[in-house]
Amino acid sequence: MSVMDDAQALWDYHQMDHAPHTTDIAIGLGSHDIGVAEHTADLYHQSRFPLIVFTGANAPTTVEAFPRGEAVHYAERAQQLGVPTQAILIESHATSTGENFTLTRGLLHGRGIHTRSATIISRPYQQRRAYATARRLWPDLDVTCSARTQSLTDYIASIGDTERVLNMLVGDTQRIWVYANAGYAEPQPIDAETLDAYQRLVDTGYTSRLITSGRCR
Repeated sequence: MSVMDDAQALWDYHQMDHAPHTTDIAIGLGSHDIGVAEHTADLYHQSRFPLIVFTGANAPTTVEAFPRGEAVHYAERAQQLGVPTQAILIESHATSTGENFTLTRGLLHGRGIHTRSATIISRPYQQRRAYATARRLWPDLDVTCSARTQSLTDYIASIGDTERVLNMLVGDTQRIWVYANAGYAEPQPIDAETLDAYQRLVDTGYTSRLITSGRCR
């Protein structure tokens, strides 16, 4: 198996393939990928939801691109694409996927907004982890995952950094069971072929996003 074959196996694993439908809100998860904001804007213009919460502070991997915080820059990009300011809330303190949900829920509660369903919008390979986290931390929320439809090759081209994408893929895969074991996420099934692909990529050296002691984003 080649490196790209193994990366494709992980990419496929993280796709949730949820059928689109209308929800009360959207939750756009901050990251290095501005495409999340652009996809959120596209769905808003399709009348998929009336309200968007962009959530995310900064991480070492995003502070240079988004110095005022991921959620702030995402909101500005959505506004550039025609989403009205009044349709966007900003949660600018979350530094983990778990906090994306707990702080978003707190923000909505503080404004008297009661939501039963949400479209969670993330980078393509974060979908399964986002779903598992939401199911554990916000179990009464009806969740639909969505990400811009792209092939792995096209996604790498859009980011412009193969090493970064592959390292992130490996890291997000590891977080599926690490966060479940820690009680932060609902356990997810994973087949032997996907685990083998993950291990080969680790053995090849794609380890920069693996969780080590004291590092949990």
